Amino acid sequence: MKTYFRLLSFAKPIEKFAIPYVIATLLAVFFNTFNLALLAPLLDTLFASPEKIVHSGTVEKSDSIFNIMAKFRELVDYSMQHYDKLGTLKLVCSIILVSVILANLFRYLSQRFMEDLRVHTLLNLRKTVFNNVMNLHIGYFNNERKGDIMSKVSSDVQVVQYTVTNTLQVVFKEPLQLIFYIFVLVSISLKLTLFSLLVIPLSGFIISKIVKRLKQQATQAHESFARMLGFLDEALSGIKIIKAFNATDRIKEKFQKENVYYSDLTRKMARRQQLASPVSQALGILVVVMIVLYGGKMILVDKSSELTSAGFIAYIAIFSQVMQPVKAIADSFSGIHSGIAAGVRVLDLIDTHPELTNKPSATEIHDFNKELRFDNISFSYGEKEVLKNINLTIEKGKTVAVIGPSGGGKSTLMDLIPRFYDPKDGRITIDGIDLRDITSESLRSQIGTVNQESILFNDTIINNIRFAKPNATDEEVVGAAKIANADDFIMNTENGYQTNIGDRGNKLSGGQKQRLCIARAVLANPPIMLLDEATSALDTESEKLVQDALYKLMQNRTSIVIAHRLSTIQHADLIVVIDQGEIRETGTHSELIEHNGLYKRLINMQTFND
Repeated sequence: MKTYFRLLSFAKPIEKFAIPYVIATLLAVFFNTFNLALLAPLLDTLFASPEKIVHSGTVEKSDSIFNIMAKFRELVDYSMQHYDKLGTLKLVCSIILVSVILANLFRYLSQRFMEDLRVHTLLNLRKTVFNNVMNLHIGYFNNERKGDIMSKVSSDVQVVQYTVTNTLQVVFKEPLQLIFYIFVLVSISLKLTLFSLLVIPLSGFIISKIVKRLKQQATQAHESFARMLGFLDEALSGIKIIKAFNATDRIKEKFQKENVYYSDLTRKMARRQQLASPVSQALGILVVVMIVLYGGKMILVDKSSELTSAGFIAYIAIFSQVMQPVKAIADSFSGIHSGIAAGVRVLDLIDTHPELTNKPSATEIHDFNKELRFDNISFSYGEKEVLKNINLTIEKGKTVAVIGPSGGGKSTLMDLIPRFYDPKDGRITIDGIDLRDITSESLRSQIGTVNQESILFNDTIINNIRFAKPNATDEEVVGAAKIANADDFIMNTENGYQTNIGDRGNKLSGGQKQRLCIARAVLANPPIMLLDEATSALDTESEKLVQDALYKLMQNRTSIVIAHRLSTIQHADLIVVIDQGEIRETGTHSELIEHNGLYKRLINMQTFND
């Protein structure tokens, strides 16, 4: 129950939806029950022996279930004394018809209020889950399966919201309805049945008109949900770039926009679906009214021997559909276990807190003036030690190449700079300030990133470049593209800078994607650049263009480059050779060649792999 009530907290302010729902449900149950209750005293009065009728205009109170029924019996008795029986029957049927309309109107309203509560709960729950996922640290995504996260945010959340609201609905409404659906007497008259079949095609036609647009809305809903899943996939895949360029809030807003659109579409579909049920029931009751008229005529006028009074009442009772509330309660209890299980998974994700947060006293930095320093840094993933006693100083304006065998700790060293992780021992400082004493947002605003994998989004070229600086002008974007040697191929695309590049940029070649990533970093114009070698998987022509763009990018900036090829590192101001988590050698290209150590062996083997 603790899990259930916590899930219910996402429906706040619940009274906004619960109060009108309770009122509408009470009225719906009352009128629905009143409709059935009217039939018995009506038919009993019509077909009773004359001595049971009180000609004074009143009725014996013991014959009444409610006082209102007594008043109704008085009305019927009065009508029978002053008019013929068929006229009285028409009057009573009119009252029943009005009551049926009111019952189904309030039923529809109660379902509408419940659906608003359901959609509101889902909207809040999905927003909370996604926002928490976007705030988690990078290490969390290395340990969790992306598909599992997506399942929690999408399908599990969907199951939870139906469980919470359906349980509320069943617990309150269905028991009330069941109290009055005690007896269902089944007795069928062939003639009446044939008569009732005449209106079934009409009912089917009306219902088909109501649900006709559901197919189109369902298609739109599936497409919107697919877009959300695709966007979620991109957000999780590109989490490092999103955090590096301080775009977390913009990503949240973009997701929330699609979230609201999908929620509104779902609400419209549900309203149309829910409208079909009360209309169908109203049409069914309309058949009952027509049967009352026709069957009453058979008994009162035609003196039919086929239909007795008891059979007539039983025939009407079959339309009470007593199994509906029973089925609803059974379905609710059968589904509550899966709903609570899904709720536990969702709440587990919500309760996961980021390991790296800003200190309350964290300061902001607005520039980089002197040096970036690693002081006796050690780092490990669990029990596996990746970096050991790293001491390194990177002066402003210098280019530092980090090389070494695969698995040596190069990428981990790079990830410590924008504080995707914190070192286990030692400290990293920028201009003498510990990174842990600086807000992550201001730190990352001083850093630009170009990864080995080109991380792009399913958007236009201009929006991908502008990702680093949302308020950049078109001229600034074009200027950054020219520096990155990207303007020529962009202008040759179908719509130039407005061309959509597809999922993860799959409409572009590897070299084109890398040049867009470089243009994005150029536009950000940070003083510190982190470059995970971008040319290792490119052909010769693309490599030359990308390499030239990288040279332009590194000009007048402090650059830390994970090196894979000699062409990238031989002109670096400092080369750092890392092997098995330790710095083995440092120096310039010529100094390390003369040293005749690990660096020279790697150069000769050309085995620079990340």
